Amino acid sequence: MESLTRTLPASWFCSPALYQLERRAVFLKSWHFLGPVTRFQKRGEQLKYEIAQVTVIVENTSPEKEGIDVDGITVCAEDEGVKIKSRLTPSGLLFVALSLEAPDFEDFFEGLEELTNKVDFTKLPHRRSISYEGRFNWKTMIDGYQECLHCQYTHPTFSKFYPPTFYSVTNHKNFSQHIADPSKKSDGLFLYFFPICTLNVYGGGMTSFRTLPSANPGISRMEFDYYHEGSDEEFEEYFKFVRQVAIEDFELCEKAQENLERGVYGEGILNPVKENGVRFYQQRVKELVYRQHALEKAAKDEKSNTVQVHAEMDGGSKVIAVQ
Repeated sequence: MESLTRTLPASWFCSPALYQLERRAVFLKSWHFLGPVTRFQKRGEQLKYEIAQVTVIVENTSPEKEGIDVDGITVCAEDEGVKIKSRLTPSGLLFVALSLEAPDFEDFFEGLEELTNKVDFTKLPHRRSISYEGRFNWKTMIDGYQECLHCQYTHPTFSKFYPPTFYSVTNHKNFSQHIADPSKKSDGLFLYFFPICTLNVYGGGMTSFRTLPSANPGISRMEFDYYHEGSDEEFEEYFKFVRQVAIEDFELCEKAQENLERGVYGEGILNPVKENGVRFYQQRVKELVYRQHALEKAAKDEKSNTVQVHAEMDGGSKVIAVQ
């Protein structure tokens, strides 16, 4: 049993101090998926995205006559003068980094474009977006997405089309691919982008969501975008189907967070096969947080040592103020 991976402790889902460390370690140093280029088809419309208390503005400035011109998508931070890095993949997917500390896109998502370039994401028009808060930590929702052990009893409608018997997760560098049914490779692309974004192509349409953290670790904001090229009636049928799955997950997450905060659940052992997706992302969070903590501690120790040296050189006759 010692060789099996344990989950993150409940404190990682409830502690404000740990979230602030996550913010610096994970969110400010990652790339975040905003949507396919069709999300930004309206000229002059500024779309705002708030991720980990950083607001990003996206606008399509290309001439109307040129259709959806990928070169016309501009991305900036709301704070004036702050540079921001963005990436529009050849297949039409827009990603953004919240700070210059994020690595290069190709390094962060190594091998991702090889997979996404097989799909033309410029074809499905944006149909609807919704947003609302949930009483759960961002990791509580990602826990549920990254495994399908709960699918059979929580998502009976989804399981009818994509039996959990075949469900598997393949983890790559900062992203995961979910295979719902090997016999339906043309209808079922499920991608998780570390840390909080997903892209799901199934049932004739496409949906993505972001689980956006707040300063209160027990609260997240869910943002969903829906894409479909069918008639209004066909879209509403698709929307009803995918919303049912989302509502089922939402209710499960709120109950799970409640148990975490009450101390009903502390930590446990992850199934090495059925929960390898959870293990992958949680270990990534843990690795980055530990690294950030070590960096900040080293910087603090170095500053303290420098102050001490100056004090000793000065004979201790002056009080040294540390800002």
